[in-house]
Amino acid sequence: MEATTTGGVRAVKSAEHTVAVLEYLASRQDRPARIREIVAATTIPRSSAYALLQTLTDLGWVERDQTGLLYGVGIRALIAGVSYLDADPRLGLLRPWLDRLRTELDETIHLARLDGAEIVYLATRESGQYLRAINRVGRRLPAHATSLGKALLASLPDDELDRTLELLPPDPLPSLTAHTLTTRRALRADLRAVRERGWASDHEENTEGLRCLGIALPVPRGTNPVRDAISCSVPSARLTAEREARIAELLLATAGEIASAHR
Repeated sequence: MEATTTGGVRAVKSAEHTVAVLEYLASRQDRPARIREIVAATTIPRSSAYALLQTLTDLGWVERDQTGLLYGVGIRALIAGVSYLDADPRLGLLRPWLDRLRTELDETIHLARLDGAEIVYLATRESGQYLRAINRVGRRLPAHATSLGKALLASLPDDELDRTLELLPPDPLPSLTAHTLTTRRALRADLRAVRERGWASDHEENTEGLRCLGIALPVPRGTNPVRDAISCSVPSARLTAEREARIAELLLATAGEIASAHR
């Protein structure tokens, strides 16, 4: 990994290595990694990676299992993540609408933010009708495989959308289920449909048996271009056409209310 420069200041290679290791471990979610996997994914020399992992373990940013061979994200990373959520003023402003959608629909509601060609889940309100085994807050998914991500991609100006899609690997795109869109042509066609109707959908594209509707939220004037979206997840077996129309109506109304409240 070569050091890059930002604003004429040379990047610190050890800091780049640290971030690369933590991001790789975080991307594996609940699957700890062996040092050879970390080295292969980050291209950090094995000797440097071992010393770095030891330091991060001592500081609490990385944890090892009882064998000492597997590494995962440590509690310090959790503390940093929680601090981000606590300090985000936009998240605080959006919570009442998340709560109301959850109450009115009794379905699982998600809030996520676009980060490159991925989305990061920031908040979840669970349905009382079924239990999810995984809490998605803090997790990342490819934007093209979720209604949240497709709603956000469709909201981008064409030039920014082109730059974002360049971050994706060549076709076929990463597939999470048998239903995931795996070509840019199919994705662009879907995004055109999203722009026309104002909301996005995914049909079991990231989770088998689950369908989702998502809508991009307006960017407040005078702020950085934060790109957030809200989605509603429903088991496929009980998402009727009438139910889908009702959810889409409420999502569109919610986005309108948020735009009015945060002008």
